[in-house]
Amino acid sequence: MFGSKNRGGSDGEAAVKNEKENTGADKAQMEESRALQETLGKINNKLVVLSGKGGVGKSTVAVNLAVSLSKRGYRVGLLDVDVHGPSVPKMLGIDEEKPYGDKDGKLIPVEYNGSLKVISIGFMMDNKSDAVIWRGPLKYNVIKQFIKDVLWGDLDYLVIDCPPGTGDEPLSVVQLITEPKGAVVVTTPQDVAVLDVMKSITFCEKLEIPVIGVVENMSGLVCPHCGEKIDVFKTGGGEKMAEEMNVPFLGSVPLETDIVQKGDAGKPFTEDGPGSESAAAKAFDVIIEKIIQQGVN
Repeated sequence: MFGSKNRGGSDGEAAVKNEKENTGADKAQMEESRALQETLGKINNKLVVLSGKGGVGKSTVAVNLAVSLSKRGYRVGLLDVDVHGPSVPKMLGIDEEKPYGDKDGKLIPVEYNGSLKVISIGFMMDNKSDAVIWRGPLKYNVIKQFIKDVLWGDLDYLVIDCPPGTGDEPLSVVQLITEPKGAVVVTTPQDVAVLDVMKSITFCEKLEIPVIGVVENMSGLVCPHCGEKIDVFKTGGGEKMAEEMNVPFLGSVPLETDIVQKGDAGKPFTEDGPGSESAAAKAFDVIIEKIIQQGVN
């Protein structure tokens, strides 16, 4: 009988302990959710840049989209969640910079040209050649921290550069920001890219994310000598896909040697702002205007 009472006491103590632990976990989760919503509440438009295939210039589009909006006077943040291939810091020429924390433990983003706020896992790497070998839950937590624990402040736009595909990172972003303004989907013209990128549009449809439109990148090579356009990857594939999938087509960005050189030098090709003579920058002017005309402002 005595032993039975002991067992009952132990069970009761364990139950109380479990209840306290569960209550503590619930409170922590509620506090975390509150902090996340507080941050997101200060951001008017969350734009997700997606592509179902790597190598189509998605990060180039994301970087220049953010810079273009910033040049137009909008308050812009750029979040690089491509954990395994964070190229945004290099493209902006700020890869040697480091974000730092304030007295409350919040992370202050790196600024590009004093206006564009940027966060990337690339800033955290001591060795740029180190591989990030993480499973899904850890990547989810890092993305959550990059939204919740960063002092983004009041923003008109947060441009989010997702890795290619429709896996952990894009899904995590959508789950965390709950109501993205929409997705910009990037492709190149050739069939093999278009087929994969169509999956990104399906991804958006299933998760009820509005597709702002499709950007056809590398749409013809502009010869630096004669200015003639050569359709290296064909042309028109992105526009045709947008029509077939019943989503807007934002425009085509030609491939220029200037884009490659400026990207490697950390100088976005849209840095000169609206009215640039670059064919790619002019194409981007059209794309930005179409986004604004859709009411994303």
